[in-house]
Amino acid sequence: MQRPTESSFDSLGLIEPLLAAVREEGYERPTPIQARAIPHVLAGKDLLGLAQTGTGKTAAFALPILQRLHEGRRGAGKRPIRCLVLTPTRELASQIAEAFNTYGKHLGLRCAVIFGGVGHEPQRQVLRVGIDILIATPGRFLDLAGERLIDLSSLEVFVLDEADRMLDMGFIHDVKRIIALLPKQRQTLFFSATMPPEAKRLADVLLNSSAETVAVTPVSSTVERIEQSIYFVEKAQKRTLLEDILYDNADITRVLVFTRTKHGANRVAEHLVSAGENAAAIHGNKSQSARERAMSQFRDGSIRVLVATDIAARGIDIDEISHVINFDLPEVPETYVHRIGRTARAGADGVAISMCDVEEVDLLRDIERLIRKPVPLAEGHQPPSWASRRASPGSSPPPARSSPPPRLHGGRGGGHGPSRGEREPRGVHEPRREEHKPHARREDAAARPSEPRPPAPPRHLAPAPGAAVPADGANPNRRRRRRRRGGGGGGGQVAAD
Repeated sequence: MQRPTESSFDSLGLIEPLLAAVREEGYERPTPIQARAIPHVLAGKDLLGLAQTGTGKTAAFALPILQRLHEGRRGAGKRPIRCLVLTPTRELASQIAEAFNTYGKHLGLRCAVIFGGVGHEPQRQVLRVGIDILIATPGRFLDLAGERLIDLSSLEVFVLDEADRMLDMGFIHDVKRIIALLPKQRQTLFFSATMPPEAKRLADVLLNSSAETVAVTPVSSTVERIEQSIYFVEKAQKRTLLEDILYDNADITRVLVFTRTKHGANRVAEHLVSAGENAAAIHGNKSQSARERAMSQFRDGSIRVLVATDIAARGIDIDEISHVINFDLPEVPETYVHRIGRTARAGADGVAISMCDVEEVDLLRDIERLIRKPVPLAEGHQPPSWASRRASPGSSPPPARSSPPPRLHGGRGGGHGPSRGEREPRGVHEPRREEHKPHARREDAAARPSEPRPPAPPRHLAPAPGAAVPADGANPNRRRRRRRRGGGGGGGQVAAD
């Protein structure tokens, strides 16, 4: 038998049924967050895990929790809820439930997931039967807890996942209500990609003084294997540029396109479909079945372009995304890192392409401040004159924007306000809400010392779109004649509501 090594799952103290499940999924070595977190969780310690998307953090808590519950199995009778995982979105809740079911398939533990946007009754029935592990979004959890269907008196482990996004979406008051229902004697696992002040205060309340901290891949550190580039383009020309990028690059096999709003996601997907591209959009206004259908088609390659808002994309866990395209730059610079981290996963190379219009130049400078380097111009791209607002070599970029400030009106009693339309419905009479558009704030420049920007290397730039083409060369940005894809113009599709 092969001796376990530091880079193997065998060395982490996991039982054979879990190791078998891991092997069946094709995993050979734990990720850094898994190697460092699993022993602490197995030992029953509270844990603060700082890890961003794509680091394998779900398995980092699912595997040891499954082992602890299996080894402390209760007797006959209705199963009490022994583990609660709280997560901000439906998609992420489904992904976590799938992970628990996959890794725990040899253990006989019962897991359930509850979230809004679907009927209450099937979820009520599951809770009445009894489960070991509950994965939930805050709104639906409180709905069913209010019906006295959720009893946490036997809870052993509480997991708060994506804590920073939970707060960004305005769930702080819901989370506090749920915390009040937890037994004092419990193990708490707190996972977050970033630690804004509000998240730190929440962690201080939840975790005991002996909690372990595990941090991997700081949010300001972009993945080295990702090739980043930027196009400066007028806002009205973004969709045409996106179409050209998709048409001109045969190596784009599966691409995730980010927009700032749900309406924008629909418009982009519809434009691509009209151009013959197989595309779909997902966001909070789509029905659950439409979102699941779009995700399934994206996974199996039926569509190669998925257009998504940031919140809807939180639950996407696909390793084979070749490209990420930022159709709109995010208003919070850390979100840029989350977005491009969707590519170059599982050891693969990746490409991140961004578009910047005249109103987004300040956002780009904030992003470059965070990642501590300029995003290179796309090859052969000539920036327009207004792009000179971008920080010049030797200048000091402005301080990066941080997380959104508290909302002054609306929301659920303060916090950052809910991401309107993205959180699950609390009932059929609740009015539909619009997409949350967080307002960025400026921090004190003294808090983040300025660094000179390195001089840009010389480039041979092609003329801007619409400019005259030099006599001695062709314009790489010249529009190609578009062709229809999919046969008869019917190859594209947009996920229906």
